[in-house]
Amino acid sequence: MESDISIRLRAIIGVGVAAGLLAVGLIVDACSSKSGGTTTASGMASVTTVVTDPATCQAPTGAFSHVYVTITDVQANVSASAGSSDSGWVDLTPSLSKAPQQIDLLGQANNQCFLATLGDARQLQAGNYQQIRILLAANTVNVSNNACGGSANCVVLASDSSVHTLQLSSEAQTGIKIPSGQIASGGFNIAAGQTKDLDIDFSTCESIVQEGNGQYRLKPVLHAGEVSATSTSINGKVLDGVTGNPVNGTVIVAVEQKDSSGVDRIARATLAGADGSFVFCPLPSGSYDVVIVGTRSDGSLYEPSIVTGVEVGATTGTVDLFAPASAAVSFATLAGMVTSQTSASAATVADIELSMLETVNSATYTIPLPPTKTQSSATLALETEASTATLTCPTGTDCAGYALTAPAGSANVGVWSASGTALAANNTLAAYKLDGLAFAQSSGGTADCSPSEITTAALVVTAGGATVNVPTVAFTGCQ
Repeated sequence: MESDISIRLRAIIGVGVAAGLLAVGLIVDACSSKSGGTTTASGMASVTTVVTDPATCQAPTGAFSHVYVTITDVQANVSASAGSSDSGWVDLTPSLSKAPQQIDLLGQANNQCFLATLGDARQLQAGNYQQIRILLAANTVNVSNNACGGSANCVVLASDSSVHTLQLSSEAQTGIKIPSGQIASGGFNIAAGQTKDLDIDFSTCESIVQEGNGQYRLKPVLHAGEVSATSTSINGKVLDGVTGNPVNGTVIVAVEQKDSSGVDRIARATLAGADGSFVFCPLPSGSYDVVIVGTRSDGSLYEPSIVTGVEVGATTGTVDLFAPASAAVSFATLAGMVTSQTSASAATVADIELSMLETVNSATYTIPLPPTKTQSSATLALETEASTATLTCPTGTDCAGYALTAPAGSANVGVWSASGTALAANNTLAAYKLDGLAFAQSSGGTADCSPSEITTAALVVTAGGATVNVPTVAFTGCQ
């Protein structure tokens, strides 16, 4: 499954509650009026923090065998504008300040999906929390039983088991901010007598950038939304549409919802199991589109399959993937450059997320990057930098190059049905738009540059691995 840290605030004020739910990621769980023998005062809730879930960038299909981070605190604030040193921050994990906890985000979960529990239960005052901050230890901090050797945070490569420090920007230590704009409805509102779960994803695979100097840096990618106490999952099975067997290869499944512009954006992504099965839990309540891409062992890329209108608590049933008869005609390559500069036309570093968009039947979907040796996450995280020996940036810019492998065939789409979804065959070549989003470094989702999103015109692909040259995605007005 996609490596997510989810923070689930389960706030039950003055009401008893049963056992917790399965979750994805780093979870802050504010429980009932009695939780583990801890009695909460009126208008308060009890908070417990746990970590869960493996990832798409994990060996053998991905680049990493381990990703270790050391968490020193999780905090929440009712103010959307509060700075890291302002008042009003509620400490959800006070015991971590004296005993930071190192966690392998690619570790094996127990049968409850949890990797670790962070500290003891903690009371939380009712209110509308519009910010959450995750604090990580500086790499110079001493960590008990440190799996990274001399650093508090690191990645371990699957290729040779070498350990590399995971570089942090200063915001990781002052608090990776999850702003109100990245929280559904602009904040998590906990009122007396209510029961709510807020799930905040920290997608690990999209959050690791390899810089030009070979170092690895954390670039947090976070999503948030309220989840229900019941019916919190979507599940199903993916099969090869010709053989009827599980795919002999690798399959990525994403759940998506429309943003304010009407574009389907990835909320979660996960790898299907060897038998084709997948599950997302918990998910914020509502309707999702399930988008599936896959790569056969012979290198063929399947045409994407999309099931629309899947409600939380439902199953997609069996979904078929279809690939051309020959690997040689199944894919194309989108290649180009991203640049960034300040409003004064000076070069500056920027964090960029690239994704592929396809419009089918007037609806625009994000097509997850198919799993290949160089693509192990649903979108591509980039960091622009100064010119290198292999890439020359335009004057007054920092830049980054990319080459994305994309399915040549257009997506097959069907509306969800309890009796099984019939996919409408789309026997055309795909026309993608490349979409770039710019973020302030280590902000957790704060937009940067003006505009912060750039989308290219439609790019019609050519089968057989041919390269489509994408116009430069040029961000200006950046920090």
